[in-house]
Amino acid sequence: FSVVPVIGGYLVRLMWGGYTVGGPTLNRFYSFHFLLPFFMIPLSLVHLHFLHKLGSSNPLGVDGDDGECIPFHPVYSISDLGGVIVTCFVLSVLVFEFPRLLGDPENYIPANPLLTPI
Repeated sequence: FSVVPVIGGYLVRLMWGGYTVGGPTLNRFYSFHFLLPFFMIPLSLVHLHFLHKLGSSNPLGVDGDDGECIPFHPVYSISDLGGVIVTCFVLSVLVFEFPRLLGDPENYIPANPLLTPI
């Protein structure tokens, strides 16, 4: 952000808390990473709403009034819902049947009693 003219230095201080990594930098980093999904989810829902409400673009200029085109809303809304259900099912199987599959293998290394602090 420091290469942005006029406001670059201000953006660096706002995002990082300064030019060095320290407490304020880490606090902002974790705060942004915690809050970012709460901003992205509503924006994604608004995007899907307008995409389904207004329809997708028509780059070929096909006339949709002749009855050959399928309506956007029920077909693609059901398709999106099916994708969400399949994704949730796959993640549920992964979490409930294979909970250690994506874990860190270093968690299963036995501790060395000569190196482990008491």
